[in-house]
Amino acid sequence: MSMTGQEAADLIHQRAWVGQKPGLDRIRRLLGRLGDPQKKLKFVHIAGSNGKGSTAAMLASVLTAAGLKTGLYTSPHLWRFHERFQVDGVPISDGALADITARVLEAAEDETEFELMTAIGMVHFLRSGCDIVVLETGLGGRLDSTNVIDAPEAAVITRIGLEHTGLLGDTLEKIAAEKAGIIKAGSDVVLYRQGQEVTAVVENACRRAGGRLFVTPQAVEVIASTPEGQRFRCRGTGPFHIPLLGEYQLHNALTVLETVDVLQRRGWDIPLEAVQSGLERARWPGRLELVRRSPDVILDGGHNPQCMEALAQSLEELYPGKKLIFLTGVLADKDYPAMMGELLPLAGELYTITPDSPRALPAPELAAWLEDRGGRAVPCGSLREGLDRALATAGPEDVVCACGSLYMIGEVRHLLGLC
Repeated sequence: MSMTGQEAADLIHQRAWVGQKPGLDRIRRLLGRLGDPQKKLKFVHIAGSNGKGSTAAMLASVLTAAGLKTGLYTSPHLWRFHERFQVDGVPISDGALADITARVLEAAEDETEFELMTAIGMVHFLRSGCDIVVLETGLGGRLDSTNVIDAPEAAVITRIGLEHTGLLGDTLEKIAAEKAGIIKAGSDVVLYRQGQEVTAVVENACRRAGGRLFVTPQAVEVIASTPEGQRFRCRGTGPFHIPLLGEYQLHNALTVLETVDVLQRRGWDIPLEAVQSGLERARWPGRLELVRRSPDVILDGGHNPQCMEALAQSLEELYPGKKLIFLTGVLADKDYPAMMGELLPLAGELYTITPDSPRALPAPELAAWLEDRGGRAVPCGSLREGLDRALATAGPEDVVCACGSLYMIGEVRHLLGLC
């Protein structure tokens, strides 16, 4: 079978059971038919509500800088399906994706899309000879298809928030319990420092599994924070530099440093110089990403109230007193009133678009909602129109921020010539 990478993605969508069908039996059977590639690999497993992708990207960059052949499995992709499967920062090739997809589909029966993608990743990482794989969960943890692996080198829990409450539970404790389902006997656990309700759940899961828990430091010494990046020290070590913006990325970086420390305790050779260079080279597009100057253009794919709160706080810190122009679109099933409530106090103008999703909230409906609450909002017929109008409105000292849905950020990057 010969196909392009996009054709492979389309074929997976056509062949798979689309939607949520929790459970690990199907992925176990599929990987068994493929020779259980996951049993021949070592992993750092990352679950959480916010920050898991950024944490995964920074950690993978550090491990690559340390000379380890490093796999990175993340979702969703921003522009190309290939982005989900990377080795040393390089997405899977068309040829490899087509070949592995054909093999996985030949072995497939009744799996979901994400299960098929997980199987593709496992085969690719084994074929590539990865020393270690940074594996991000898709949804939850306990019943997520990535949880088919044996005990990882480290199980990492990033910030927990209320999300997918119909599937994961309607309290932080219930959601934390699902995320903590990746904790297994024999693995150390790293926890992004957060509220006691989440911490207690993770502590209990560690006790049951007999694992050691490491919680990130409470404080970070910030040396500088500008639109070009952030410099900091941690526990007297450093300085470190990350190009990722926002105070929350500093805490994600602390999670990476704690995970590196755990890996070093387990015998992995990761020199300080590799940590510094890996953090400095780390990229995670579409998350408070500065892509253009004069006017500054920021892209952020945050799609829940916690992300929007962090975005608003970061914009206020980076651009005090500046005129902020938002290009935004949301999905109707998200808590968009809470999300937009974070932006309204900062917004000079808002241009609304309809994201490319059957779940999208129509641009005129979002604009009317914003206008009713005092915003100056203009609905646009396309993302191209919205982007052009936002840029035309902005003076050289102003800031344009595209945000609200990952579904639109990849296309914005494409329209700006970034991918």
